[in-house]
Amino acid sequence: MTRTALIIGATGGFGGDTALALMAHGWRVRAINRKPETAARNCASLGPIEWVKGDAMKPADVIAAAKDVSLVVHAANPPGYRNWKGTALPMLESSIAAAKAANARLVLPGTVYNYGPDSFPLIGETSPQHPLTRKGAIRVAMEARLKEASDREGLRVLILRAGDFIGARGGNNWFGQGLVKPGKPLRSVTYPGARKVGHAWAYLPDLGETVARLVEREADLAPFDTFHFGGHWFDKGVEIAEATRRAAGMPKAPIRRFPWPAIYLLAPFVETFREMLEMRYLWKKPVKLDNRKLVALLGEEPHTPTEKMLRETLIGLGCLNAVNSSAAALPAGSLQGRA
Repeated sequence: MTRTALIIGATGGFGGDTALALMAHGWRVRAINRKPETAARNCASLGPIEWVKGDAMKPADVIAAAKDVSLVVHAANPPGYRNWKGTALPMLESSIAAAKAANARLVLPGTVYNYGPDSFPLIGETSPQHPLTRKGAIRVAMEARLKEASDREGLRVLILRAGDFIGARGGNNWFGQGLVKPGKPLRSVTYPGARKVGHAWAYLPDLGETVARLVEREADLAPFDTFHFGGHWFDKGVEIAEATRRAAGMPKAPIRRFPWPAIYLLAPFVETFREMLEMRYLWKKPVKLDNRKLVALLGEEPHTPTEKMLRETLIGLGCLNAVNSSAAALPAGSLQGRA
């Protein structure tokens, strides 16, 4: 039988790349969107997704969309990343209701926002979660609600936590909003953190592939299971900026400091800037995810070479011409992200 997955948030980076990975593994994919015709047109590159009309804030819509599925991927984020408090948990409740009705496993992409410095520098699946931010507290509440639904209501849950997202389909992240300027040829790279402090990046196609491999091991998963994704680790965080300018064929491009003073001044008026300030602590100390449990189950963690990851990301974000991208390829023996 062909398995079917419902993805809430397929137009985003994680949702889109997870859809591609699942289809490559033989799944049918259904996606819910308030404007399915527009979503299908804008996301035509994702291939044969079945788009259905519905609102992630309305449980009845998501339950209807989840009919006969065996997997629900909750990749939804508040529109424009605004009003997390008012929308994140209600949308999750819709997905919980749908997964329960379909007797499906629910997948949630997790983050490092759950953690404070007491868990640094190496974070395991059972490390204490003492967030320093409002968004971190909401993330902890989301996972707690899933644990409750698993323990009391029999919901099967899979949480895959990862570092900062990077990928051709996701510009609404630190790489797309902080390091480069989407839609413009790369002339410089901005780095938000302390240059000698290690930092982890999660390439979205690798994350999607990891989800696909994990859900194929259903018999080996606990009813409520969590895994950490190591991703691309750079001992000196600024190394990703150095690799990015080489991938763009601009090895001498300047690496600029992030304009934190301006962010402080504008934060009272721009919600996104307030959230960026809250997350600044994650750039001041090394934050690495321990992926030993994941590797023990799968044998390896999906891992695209750094130069390929960066070229494809820059092309997708409109910072590098695909026709000329081969000329920007990194030379043999160049910097590789560390798993």
